[in-house]
Amino acid sequence: MAHAARTKNPEGRMSLGEHFRELRNRLLISSLVVAAGAVVGWYFYDPIVDFISAPVTAVRNAEGGRIVTLNFDTLTGAFAMQMKVSVFAGILLASPVWIWQGWGFLLPGLTPKEKRVALSYFFAAIPLFLLGAALAGFSFPRLYRILLEFAPDNFTNIQNANDYLSTAMFFVLAFGLAFLLPVLLVALNQIGILPARTMLKGWRITLFLCLVFSAFMTPDPSGFAMIVMAMPIFVLYWCAVALSFALERRKRRRADRHDDLAPDEATPLP
Repeated sequence: MAHAARTKNPEGRMSLGEHFRELRNRLLISSLVVAAGAVVGWYFYDPIVDFISAPVTAVRNAEGGRIVTLNFDTLTGAFAMQMKVSVFAGILLASPVWIWQGWGFLLPGLTPKEKRVALSYFFAAIPLFLLGAALAGFSFPRLYRILLEFAPDNFTNIQNANDYLSTAMFFVLAFGLAFLLPVLLVALNQIGILPARTMLKGWRITLFLCLVFSAFMTPDPSGFAMIVMAMPIFVLYWCAVALSFALERRKRRRADRHDDLAPDEATPLP
């Protein structure tokens, strides 16, 4: 049926209803794959939760360590925590699928050239998302230890287990999504929507937006967590600017070489 639809509509244009059906199908596929990953997360719940709660254990077991513990304040708290961990694992495991589904939803509205660009940058988006999540997993224990230093030594730090878990998972997912920024910027540059000079001129606005994004994405009220997240995002922004300038320079050189060719030497365009 898809082939017949393309035959009837060779330009690939879709009505509003078809766009909604396309979105529904892609959301359904993403949800099913996340659910399958959640089943895996449910099975490996114990090692996953041990990894997430490792910062608490490290602080408690340190020499002269503080009295720190996680607790459940409701009867269903432990079950809710296992559900959260499972869904969190499913989101991470299914990240290639739901990133592709989001990417694929945008493809019908692009030209053939833009589609080639979008597909190429999709393969860069997956490792960047996983790199951001891994960096968050590496930095969260250190952030947690620093924040605990503000509590007086004679205080007991009893934390809600679900709140702690939500903070850790949100931190990891936010870092992963933030690391997709350079891919999006370079892709917009390559399809001609966002010139490199515009990106360069807007660095102050970008810095402000990075700080705002980090403030929303880090539930911790201290400014330290916001800065920890904003710094790598801003560095990646400058990497995207440098790469965009390099790609634009290469594109201009190709155009100049083509203009220098004699009319009979130039390769005819298809």
